[in-house]
Amino acid sequence: QAFPRVPGNTVPTVPTHVLGDWRALDARLASWPAELVINVTDRGELGSASLVFLSRDAAEHHQIVLVSGRPAAQGFNSINQVSFRVADLAGLREMHRRLGREGVKELSPVSHGNALSVYFKDPEGNRLELFIDTPWYVGQPVRVPFDLTLPDDEIWKWAEADARKRPGFRPAEEWRKGVRTLLEKKGA
Repeated sequence: QAFPRVPGNTVPTVPTHVLGDWRALDARLASWPAELVINVTDRGELGSASLVFLSRDAAEHHQIVLVSGRPAAQGFNSINQVSFRVADLAGLREMHRRLGREGVKELSPVSHGNALSVYFKDPEGNRLELFIDTPWYVGQPVRVPFDLTLPDDEIWKWAEADARKRPGFRPAEEWRKGVRTLLEKKGA
């Protein structure tokens, strides 16, 4: 089964980050060569999974996410997700609408506090994410469903109120400045 093509797609997307399933997160990080070591920007639990967020770019909360729970037998692809940034809420809403019209199942709009996302799966079951950044940082992981059919002003009002309740809430630029300082100290 082919992935449906969206005719006349004028919503630009940019691939931004990858999630991978791992067995021993800290051991994996410790085993990487110095040239591959990047900054741990966040850690947390989501259900039974531990997540470690990594970035070499202060403008990106994460470029790689390591997720615990990989089974001992390698019976599946360990890439957990591929993510694409869209320019704005209108583009995110348009892609959600088009994918729904094309019959894509399990479209899931969620807020991460620092991003608004739409998750879905390709025909082989691989998870894809479309997202926009918000102007806020909150500790990760966060995954709160939201209603993408609401007007923009209602979505942004709700998203900010929800983000303000989360640990670590602050302006995203303040968070980026802190990460830039860490990266400079590490010489990254």
